[in-house]
Amino acid sequence: MSRLTRMFALAVGLRLICVGDFAMADNLFEASIDELQAQMSSGAITAEDLVRYYLVRIDAYDARLNAVMVVNPKAVQEARTLDAERRQKGTRGPLHGIPVIVKDNYETIGMATTAGSASLKGFAPDRDAFQVAKLKSAGAIILGKATMHEFAYGITTVGSGFGETRNPYDLTRTPGGSSGGTGAAVAANFATFGMGSDTCGSIRIPAAHNNLVGLRGTQGLSSRTGIIPLSHTQDIGGPLARSVKDLAYALDATVGYDPADPQSAESVGQIRGSYAEQLDAYRLDGRRIGLIETSLTDASAEVRTLIRAAAKELEALGVEVPTVTFDHKTLLTERPTDGFLVLSYDFRGDINRYFTANPTIGFESLAAFIATGEYHPQIKPMLEGSEYSGAEMEPAYHSELANRKHVRQTLLALLADNQLDALLYPTMREIPALVGEIQDDNNCMLSAVSGLPALAIPAGFTKTGIPIGMELLGPMWSEPKLLGLGYQIEQARPQRRAPDNVPPL
Repeated sequence: MSRLTRMFALAVGLRLICVGDFAMADNLFEASIDELQAQMSSGAITAEDLVRYYLVRIDAYDARLNAVMVVNPKAVQEARTLDAERRQKGTRGPLHGIPVIVKDNYETIGMATTAGSASLKGFAPDRDAFQVAKLKSAGAIILGKATMHEFAYGITTVGSGFGETRNPYDLTRTPGGSSGGTGAAVAANFATFGMGSDTCGSIRIPAAHNNLVGLRGTQGLSSRTGIIPLSHTQDIGGPLARSVKDLAYALDATVGYDPADPQSAESVGQIRGSYAEQLDAYRLDGRRIGLIETSLTDASAEVRTLIRAAAKELEALGVEVPTVTFDHKTLLTERPTDGFLVLSYDFRGDINRYFTANPTIGFESLAAFIATGEYHPQIKPMLEGSEYSGAEMEPAYHSELANRKHVRQTLLALLADNQLDALLYPTMREIPALVGEIQDDNNCMLSAVSGLPALAIPAGFTKTGIPIGMELLGPMWSEPKLLGLGYQIEQARPQRRAPDNVPPL
């Protein structure tokens, strides 16, 4: 038995002596929720084994990625409690004993919540975010907190509290953001799935860059209570996973009405049954998915090639893929602050209210925070832009809010006029940026500005092994159909490939 195997067996306690040293570990690597539940139900593994397995992987590989902010010191104890409950009462459901990693802007009891910022070090509110509480109620184990672009104000995942996170598929590149730590950790098999937040692509971009699936739901699908805000008009939390079915299980456990978040009241009556149980209800044959031709404008040759190839493969599966156009520039980017005025304006008021509600953080306002200089220099222009968006910007702000309705109506008309089930486009028009560089060229606004749901799924890999993602966008509350289509696409053309930089132990 090798030294690494001995260390692994001692640390994980997987009841492996000398026979089949890594047999069980091999069964855990890239394992789905269904596969893990089958192993736990048979007694082959316990939730404690699974927690320890992921902790060993984090210990072995996170120095390469820098994706984990903090590990839950009670994770093993919580797993033991859930194992005892399984033996005595059975399971609570599909997430019983499943380890999850959550973005560092979700409030979590017993762990700091710093939004990736050194200035919030030590801030540990004694409460769980609404979605964290729902995960725990479903039997999930919060394994730890993932890195994120500081205050979620960017898409490459840098922060004064941790430095820079790296992409497991290419350690010279970023994992996307702002939920980049979650994306990198899930891709690296540091947890079964993860939770992120999306203000303009912050779930979907890491999904695209890390060969994962991620959903930005209809605005109002899930509660934002306990998530440090960026923009109350655009923020939404949700899962990233290695498969559509795992994502559906996570969604089942986390969506729904929260009296503390009035926006979530819009979901009442719109969530009809289990997303996981409806995945087989949407066959591909005869579906119409429109490829937004204008979304490929300015895209790299690699991205264009992969998206067009994916469209051809869909056609071979019986899907009609007509091309459609959407006036991206006029409606989305040729706007004040390049289309980000609402987000920038929102942040000042939203973070000021959060600081006021949490005086132990130590800042009276965004202005006071900026004055400290305790933040990553990459976010300084955005912070200052938000602080300077005062009353004189209010007319433009309301004009941009009105434009959102026009964007939504235009997209809905595009779907209706062409009798489409969904719209298809690349999540990013370029491959991940090199670490330290700025990332641009994303299509995040289509969903974020309209409030319509979008599912990011893998499109394929470049010749150098870099993942590329694409999105399916549909009408409000069409999550069951989007997930069903994504699931059928995933089954017909599987694209999941574990990163070589973090191999099985």
